[in-house]
Amino acid sequence: MNINGLIESVLGSGSTGGRNQGARNQGGPAGPASGLPGGLVGGAAAGGMIALLLGTKKGRKLGGKALKYGGLAAVGGLAYKAYRDWQTNRPSGTEADPLGLPKPPADSGFDIDNDRDSGGQDFRLTLMRAMIAAAKSDGHIDKAEHERIRAQIDQLGLGAPEKAALFDYFSAPSDPAAMAALARSGEQQAEIYLASALAIDPDTAEEQAYLDALAGNLGMPEGLRDHLDLEAGAARRQAGELA
Repeated sequence: MNINGLIESVLGSGSTGGRNQGARNQGGPAGPASGLPGGLVGGAAAGGMIALLLGTKKGRKLGGKALKYGGLAAVGGLAYKAYRDWQTNRPSGTEADPLGLPKPPADSGFDIDNDRDSGGQDFRLTLMRAMIAAAKSDGHIDKAEHERIRAQIDQLGLGAPEKAALFDYFSAPSDPAAMAALARSGEQQAEIYLASALAIDPDTAEEQAYLDALAGNLGMPEGLRDHLDLEAGAARRQAGELA
C-alpha cells in the first residue's frame, strides 16, 4: 500500500513531512510532488479529504488547519512535548512555534514514521483513522455528503488498496472505544488523543463528548490530557495565524 500517497490525499500538502516540507511543496496535494490529479472540490485542493469532510459543516469555519500546516510530523512533536511536560510538571502550550517542534528521538516512543500499531501495521494509518473518526463525531455527515466524499475519493487517482482503505475509514462509525483499542503503549495513546483533538475544533457537545469518551477509553494517566489539550490549542492558534 502507498501509505504516503494515502496520507497526502487525506491531509493535503506537507502531510508527511510537516510545515517546512509543505512550504517547499508549492504544488499542494494536486501538484507534481504527490502525483494526485487537480480539480478537487473547495478546500480539499489545499487541505485534503479532511478539509472536504470538515468543510461540509454548514456555516462552520474549516477545521483541521493545524494538520494542514503541521502534518503528521506535528502530532509526534506535540505529543512528545506534552508527555515530557506532564512527566516533569512543566507548562504546555507555551512554545512560540508549536507546529515547528523538532522530531522526537527515535527511542522516545513518539517516532511516528517508524512506529507500528497493535496489529503490526504502520501507526500513521491509525492516526489517520483517529482523525477521520473525530471529524465525523458530531454526526453531520448525511447520505448526500457521504456520496460526495465517495465521489471525491474516486477522483484522487489512488490505487485499489488505498481507495478501499479510505472508503472503509470514512464509512466506519465514530467509535472512541475502537480507536482507543488500537494503542499498544502510553505514547500511542497520547498520539491518538492529540491527533483526534487536532482534527477538529471541539465546538459542539457531540465533539466534546467524543473526546471525553476517547480519553476515558484510552485510560491516560491523570493530568496528561490537560497537557495534550494545551498543545493542541496552541497548534490550532498558530495554524489560524498562518492561514
